Amino acid sequence: MASSAREIAGAFVAARREARALPNFPGAPPADLAAGYRVQDEAIALWQDDIVGWKIGRVPPHQIAELGAERLAGPIFKQNLWRAEPNTSVAFPVYENGFAAVEAEYVFRIGKDAPAKKMEWTAAEAADLIGAMLVGVETAGSPLATINDLGATVVVSDFGNNHGLILGAEVPDWRAKLDKGLTCETFIEGQSVGSGGASAAADGPLDALAFLAGHLARRGKPLRAGQYVTTGAVTGVHDIRIGQGSRVSFNGSGDILCSAVKAVANGRGFA
Repeated sequence: MASSAREIAGAFVAARREARALPNFPGAPPADLAAGYRVQDEAIALWQDDIVGWKIGRVPPHQIAELGAERLAGPIFKQNLWRAEPNTSVAFPVYENGFAAVEAEYVFRIGKDAPAKKMEWTAAEAADLIGAMLVGVETAGSPLATINDLGATVVVSDFGNNHGLILGAEVPDWRAKLDKGLTCETFIEGQSVGSGGASAAADGPLDALAFLAGHLARRGKPLRAGQYVTTGAVTGVHDIRIGQGSRVSFNGSGDILCSAVKAVANGRGFA
């Protein structure tokens, strides 16, 4: 049974590299978010891949008061960044007997480095960091099938339950469109599983980015120009199995097609 943050991180990293499911959390679950991020930082050091962005997720409502946070974050790595092409399905790896889901996302590409020591941000200040908005699909995933059931501290410890990002089209005139409101819908195997959207209203993508900018500064990992930020699962978190396909329709910004395939060892491919 792993005990230290590095041991827990090592167990997750080994399972990801070997495309092997974990039957249980490898140790005592982190008691708070700070402990979860210590595991995440150890895992980032062990993973040895460039961080190209960050995902933002939600702390479950029943844990918000206890943990003192509404959102959480995890890294997105270069090897699991894909670009969607029209009418072409993007294959993404899934850990057999682990967790996998697709999440419709509005994605910000950061246009300039954030000040390293600025730890408090407003939505308006965060908006000034944005170079562009794109549509995307986060491929959530973990070797631990019960990761979401175990709560936010466990989610944080395994890269925020991220296993990749599929980037779609850029959203032109995104500020005006966000002010008006954006909508999208997710399908799995042709069946609608959720719809939603995003706007410039409070608690939307800009507030999510403000959270992330401060959070990363406090961790000594300030946002950098060129990084991508997924701002939240706007249609929900939708479980997907190996062999299934998904389509996310972003009204006015095209569709993203993707399919779940079995991950193979070394973390860089699939069967």
